[in-house]
Amino acid sequence: MSIYGWAVVAVLQWNLMLKSQAVPLAPPQTETAILAGGCYWGMEEYFRKIDGVVATRVGFAGGHKKNPHYDETHDGSTGHAESVEIKFNPVQVSYETLLDHFFKMHDPTTLNRQGNDVGTQYRSAIFTTSDDQKRRADLFKKKVESSKAWKEPIVTEIRSPGTFWPAHEDHQKYLVKHPGGYDNHKVRDLKF
Repeated sequence: MSIYGWAVVAVLQWNLMLKSQAVPLAPPQTETAILAGGCYWGMEEYFRKIDGVVATRVGFAGGHKKNPHYDETHDGSTGHAESVEIKFNPVQVSYETLLDHFFKMHDPTTLNRQGNDVGTQYRSAIFTTSDDQKRRADLFKKKVESSKAWKEPIVTEIRSPGTFWPAHEDHQKYLVKHPGGYDNHKVRDLKF
């Protein structure tokens, strides 16, 4: 082998040694928010488009029945609310920014109702996944209440979700699969 060949081998070996000692970069840390504000199809479609949201899925939270099916939740007997689990990168989007969107895209003043959807499964709820989220959600709700942007009292509950139960695959990204499908959410131009 020529001197040139040996030099190429040496450089390749040196690069391999450096790569083996390199510390891999960890993926960005994500947090999870779980929000309920009416039909979960429209909520998921809205939140999945926000910069910093890395994943969404619809399901059920806040109830007592294990692994509920969509059809079982419509009489209110499971205690679950249709909810959206939102994985987000807090470096790109804050929890408070998600809560700001939440309080603008549904009506937090109607008890167990969003438009034509009526029942406890359509209640307004922030299901917190940590003590810090609970504290931050309580503060944000107070900020919304004191702003008087909503004329009626805020009925949004803030509590632990218990177990989040994902809905069947047919319900995930429903409005992507069925463009123009049912969605009763609208964003309001409110200042909190």
